Amino acid sequence: MLLAVDTSTSWISLALYDGTYVRYETTWQSQHHHTVDLAPAINQLFERTDTDPKNLIGCAVAIGPGSFTSLRIGLAAVKGLSLALNIPLMGVPSLDILAAAQPLDDKPMLAVLHAGRTRLAYVPYQVKNGVWQPQEAPSVIKAEELVRSINAPTLICGELSEEARSILGRRWKNAIIASPARCLRRASFLAEIGWERLMNNQTDDPISLTPIYSSTATPIPE
Repeated sequence: MLLAVDTSTSWISLALYDGTYVRYETTWQSQHHHTVDLAPAINQLFERTDTDPKNLIGCAVAIGPGSFTSLRIGLAAVKGLSLALNIPLMGVPSLDILAAAQPLDDKPMLAVLHAGRTRLAYVPYQVKNGVWQPQEAPSVIKAEELVRSINAPTLICGELSEEARSILGRRWKNAIIASPARCLRRASFLAEIGWERLMNNQTDDPISLTPIYSSTATPIPE
């Protein structure tokens, strides 16, 4: 089985996956209480599924962009399990998790999440070889600037405040915003990505794996 952990932002999501079934999944808004919430939630995952960490063959973790503290807490927990159990670890960009949950489309897509101070971290995606593929590295931009860059019908998914939805909605002909349910980062999609990488021996070194902080994503000049 594979454990998937996403603590990129104020939301936490956990999943347990065996390659055939999602054995367990939970997602909640922790309000940055990750230090208190994460370890008990992982213990509860094993209790509710009547499984043991020793049954794990790998771990997948979201590596950002995201909050400095949130990402460090999630990465520390998963690295600890990987090293203690001597099992592979796969780091997955957080916006790839969002993209994986979206239906395939011939239109371009932007996956976004909060980057603080009314800014958004985002990555553009296109469908290639039957999956959403990132087109560039994460960047940080204000919602107003992102709106001005949308000149053709574009799908948008991810963490969007009411204000950001309103701003992006001004491009109502071109900004096709996903429903709140499709904008939720779910660890089951992280688990599927991690499992595929595990099966293809595309693993990361738990010692050297580092997160992508929103503060270090490329800022877009105003």
